[in-house]
Amino acid sequence: MDFTSRIELDDLNEAISRIREEVGKVVIGQQETLDYMMAAMLADGHVLLEGVPGVAKTLLAKSLSRTLDVDFGRIQFTPDLMPSDVLGTSLFHLQSSKFEFKRGPIFANVVLVDEVNRAPAKTQSALFEVMEERQVTVDGVTYLLGEPFLIIATQNPVEHEGTYRLPEAQLDRFLFKLNIGYPSAAEEMEVLKGHHHRKQLNDALDQIIPVLNRATLAALREKVLAVHVEEKLMDYIVTIVGKTRANPAVFLGASPRASVALLKSCKAVAALRGRDFIIPEDVQELAYPVLRHRIMLTPEREMEGSTPDDIIKQILEKVEVPR
Repeated sequence: MDFTSRIELDDLNEAISRIREEVGKVVIGQQETLDYMMAAMLADGHVLLEGVPGVAKTLLAKSLSRTLDVDFGRIQFTPDLMPSDVLGTSLFHLQSSKFEFKRGPIFANVVLVDEVNRAPAKTQSALFEVMEERQVTVDGVTYLLGEPFLIIATQNPVEHEGTYRLPEAQLDRFLFKLNIGYPSAAEEMEVLKGHHHRKQLNDALDQIIPVLNRATLAALREKVLAVHVEEKLMDYIVTIVGKTRANPAVFLGASPRASVALLKSCKAVAALRGRDFIIPEDVQELAYPVLRHRIMLTPEREMEGSTPDDIIKQILEKVEVPR
């Protein structure tokens, strides 16, 4: 069906296409995951990547960050990591006889937090304020972070020894939780060919050319905010999220922050796909990455083998779709 867009999206679509091309120089496959990560970037939200070792979680995050002409930071979470190792600390300067704040690696525009569940709760909590309010408070002094600010965290779902489960309040601050699976046989063959023909991975990463700078990304985000949403679709979102709180299989339902996250992500995906309006299919698709980490199942349903995605699917099947 032909329609005239009320928002000029050609520059956004061109930028997204170029980012896919640049990341494709290094990462084989994972197109859906990359699209969701770009949607999170446009929606100004953080991303949690979950997958077994070796499925390119870290490589995907580093490749996407290379397409942005902004500061990049990486933090490897370990059991002995302290909050000051993330946020920074005040050091006494002998010449001035004053304490000076030395900024930690969190003071970057794109921050990769590897194995976020490897650090204890005390260190994980250091991310609370910075993820939600984009600021850091140390010794009673508040330091604002620059724009944009995106955290891409990774975790391993199979190795639980020496890990610390993220609290629900922490998970709620991630816009998406994306599950990364194994590549297809054809994609894995392409991975082998790529490693065979190049000597070092860093050489491939260096080939990635920045596509967006701060100003350009800010302009694209403004266009995403202008995407049209009909009131009946807002009601659809509210109904779906509300059903998670009344489901007998759910111990803890999604909060209003989930409704806002679902709305923002739907607008970003619509713009990413060349539309200036959202449709019910956007809501149905994004309900999974937005809600799966925001609901807790009852112990009985977990023992039966149910997953949050199973409950989300049941809810979507029961809620009437607006037309």
